[in-house]
Amino acid sequence: MNYDILNINLAAEGVRRIEWADNDMPVLRLIRERFEKEKPLAGKRMSACLHITAETANLARTLKAGGADIVLCASNPLSTQDDVTAALVKQYEIPVFAIKGEDNETYYKHIHAAIAHKPQVTMDDGADLVSNIHFDYPDIAKTVLGSMEETTTGVIRLRAMERDGALKFPVIAVNDATTKNLFDNRYGTGQSTVDGIIRATDILLAGKVVVVAGYGWCGRGFATRCKGMGANVVVCEINPIRAIEAAMDGFMVMKMSEAASIGDLFCTLTGNINVLRKEHFEKMKDGAIVANSGHFNVEIDIPALKNMAKECRKNVRNFIDQYVLNDGRRINLLAEGRLINLAAAEGHPASVMDMSFATQALATEFVVNNADSLKAKVYNVPREIEDIVSTLKLEAMGITIDKLTSEQEKYLASWEMGT
Repeated sequence: MNYDILNINLAAEGVRRIEWADNDMPVLRLIRERFEKEKPLAGKRMSACLHITAETANLARTLKAGGADIVLCASNPLSTQDDVTAALVKQYEIPVFAIKGEDNETYYKHIHAAIAHKPQVTMDDGADLVSNIHFDYPDIAKTVLGSMEETTTGVIRLRAMERDGALKFPVIAVNDATTKNLFDNRYGTGQSTVDGIIRATDILLAGKVVVVAGYGWCGRGFATRCKGMGANVVVCEINPIRAIEAAMDGFMVMKMSEAASIGDLFCTLTGNINVLRKEHFEKMKDGAIVANSGHFNVEIDIPALKNMAKECRKNVRNFIDQYVLNDGRRINLLAEGRLINLAAAEGHPASVMDMSFATQALATEFVVNNADSLKAKVYNVPREIEDIVSTLKLEAMGITIDKLTSEQEKYLASWEMGT
């Protein structure tokens, strides 16, 4: 088995971490048990470019149980858990190409290693795998049955490819599933972003001015948790509807050009480029903390910050690089501008990833079963998959809900009855 990881001897700790996460992923476990019996993915080669965490390991185990011949590579250089990669290779016999902190050259070498598997099905977290297949491997693109995309950033890229007529195979936008974005993005990103920032800085959020760039599900999750911890939260948005929502949710809303001078902590969660840039750095107070929880490290204009600084103090604390400007002000950049929740913490809790990865697994089964009818476009997750995942999650939580009576069903289906 070919693989490239840090240290195979870390496997025992990785197994403990994976099994601990599995305890909090009952829906995915139920799907894995069914997959083990039915083998819906039998004989299919899969390549998945994901954050290699304990939760991801349980997804990979599920896909393998379904019969998939799966290979993993990292979707972010700083998100890999090296003990998990060791466990995947040694205990679960799943090839992995990922090392925490790998440089850019190694990152893409690992992606190309996953593509060399000649996948029939792919899974992505940011669309790097799919993009590289399209750019460099047109023959492989012809044989891909379909792909799943886990992130807002990736879905944005893939919809752009579809609009331009560049997309060569079908993609399921798992990120847009309500069983993913309403929970993973809002509760998972919200909690894990706070966790990563606090682990990196030891900051007390109470009383601080926290500036949140973006009020999608990730942004509102983070903003809500900061508010709950006593922070004064400012939201910056370009979407007028979301800006109104933020205002009515009790947050201050203003332009980043205004917020830049009052913020103690800035966090970008937009999926866009250069959200924090030179004109904002020029206004920030001494000691400002800057972090990103969007997928790519492009939301903060790091080259501009480097050009402005007379000195960069590397690792003044783990995951903090301090940029000293000409006037002496210090701006603290967390985790090199990469995903703070995975670089400095452990990513989303297993309980919320249970739904996201259950949706991923069932979407994979859907692609394999419907490959002949799917076209080269971006599809939403089918409603029946959403219903299965949410119903199983409720059962696992010990929650029961009401059902419509036959009278209520008839009423909702009719138009004759009025006041």
